[in-house]
Amino acid sequence: MSQVIVVGAGNWGRNLVKNFHQLGALAGVAEANPELRAAVETTYPGIPTYQTYDDALEAEDGPIVLATPAPLHYAMALSALKAGRDVFVEKPMTLRAEESRHLAEFADAHDRILMVGHLLLYQPAITWMRDYLASGQAGRVLHVATQRAALGKVRTEENVWWSFAPHDVAIILELLGSPKISQVKATGQALLQPQIEDFVHVDLQFEGGQSAHLHCSWLWPEKQRGTVVIAERQMLVYDEIRQVLTVHDKSIGADLKNDDRGSQGIEVTAAEPLKIECQHFLDCVQNRQRPRSDGWNGVAVVEILERVQEVLRG
Repeated sequence: MSQVIVVGAGNWGRNLVKNFHQLGALAGVAEANPELRAAVETTYPGIPTYQTYDDALEAEDGPIVLATPAPLHYAMALSALKAGRDVFVEKPMTLRAEESRHLAEFADAHDRILMVGHLLLYQPAITWMRDYLASGQAGRVLHVATQRAALGKVRTEENVWWSFAPHDVAIILELLGSPKISQVKATGQALLQPQIEDFVHVDLQFEGGQSAHLHCSWLWPEKQRGTVVIAERQMLVYDEIRQVLTVHDKSIGADLKNDDRGSQGIEVTAAEPLKIECQHFLDCVQNRQRPRSDGWNGVAVVEILERVQEVLRG
């Protein structure tokens, strides 16, 4: 099994450190903050730690897992790829679509594994929805709506769209079969800081007529996370907070009359998506297979993030 070097052991990086360690695949941790580095050394005695990214690259030769601030993703991922390493990079892949495309092209040209941390694609409920919709039982998917809102951690370097939306954009593309986008409408409000939106509403139109709506907010009284799928014959509702997935056998016919045939709760596995995601990266490295959330999946998400940002800025 490949042994990875996790770069960044902060709020999210510590979760990656924990999971790769539990999988027996942690070779080392690079962390500039001395307190965080000491915490890693205390929790995982015997695991090498490094003060700088360059120190880790020189000392270890395994795949690189980047859990660093988004502005650093491009340069650090490119450096690792050029050093011949496979790379896992947290979302968003980069802050510019041009940079994401360069990483994906470089990885393909040099036979490197490049995977993006679109965690919710590895959530068992989302996997079930994707496979169920692909079976055609619900009919053609017409619309996907997502909501991700809470009284959350307010950022100063990025707005709520870049902070929250990568998860939901990835889900929407997954459930719709990765269609090409044709139109973007977006509105947002910056109530706490100038030019940093605290809540955003986005409408996406795709080639072929499918559509999506996203609502993101970190200035919201209740935690709400969920996905609704409207298809020709059925509707799916996933409550991410309660981990409840329901198939509604409901539709509106050609005569515009409601047809309600009831609903059914779906039992999904309680497996942890982060552990599934980490294991998937290890498997892809071992078997030289393309990840489910590969570099081009990262490109598609960043392209939409970037287009919405342009609309918000007018």
